[in-house]
Amino acid sequence: MPHTDARDLDELETEIVGCCACPRLVAWREVVARERRAAFRDETYWGKPVPGFGDRRARVLLVGLAPAAHGGNRTGRVFTGDRSGDFLFASMFRTGYANQPESTGLRDGLRLRDSYIAAAVRCAPPANKPTPAERDECRPFLAREIELLTRVRVIVALGAFGYEAAWSVLKTGVHPGVELPARRPRFGHGLEVRCGRMTILGTFHPSQQNTFTGRLTPAMLDAVFERARYLTSASTSPTA
Repeated sequence: MPHTDARDLDELETEIVGCCACPRLVAWREVVARERRAAFRDETYWGKPVPGFGDRRARVLLVGLAPAAHGGNRTGRVFTGDRSGDFLFASMFRTGYANQPESTGLRDGLRLRDSYIAAAVRCAPPANKPTPAERDECRPFLAREIELLTRVRVIVALGAFGYEAAWSVLKTGVHPGVELPARRPRFGHGLEVRCGRMTILGTFHPSQQNTFTGRLTPAMLDAVFERARYLTSASTSPTA
């Protein structure tokens, strides 16, 4: 099994943080960082693209939509400092993928285990809705993360947008051992798609729209991570 070269991921992170390819996103992320929300008026916002985060030997890769304007765009870490992250990391803690249930800032001590989190779009978009062109502009970043995270065997798609982003990367055929079905299955919570050496698992996004209404419960998200654990364990067993 080839090992991840930390220098390559460091270089990719630097490239992501320095990206200014999408004028609309650049303008929005910087406006939000200057004006700030009243609750965070004394904080210095990150206000730049947000790189991936986690265990560089991860077998599980999570793909979300984009940083939240006052979450990742404020803190500099994906799913950090907002309600979606609170829900997500609590589940990852319960299922053994994180060392603590909170994610509040870059120096909060959070460490991920066997998991890595990335976003389909790296800048906070207005109304949380990237355009197709912005999504496509960011696609090479996710493609390179999948290439560099050589141990990944399960991709957890956090919502339909994350699913579409992961699928569009894998269908290029450049990742060894990955074979997609002829037709893309429709997204839904609990979706499971075998793709050769990888499996895509789908879950509703841990947004307040889903968690406050009960569309996504803690037990539902825990079950997805437990399934990921089973699949990665099976893929490394002597009889797999």
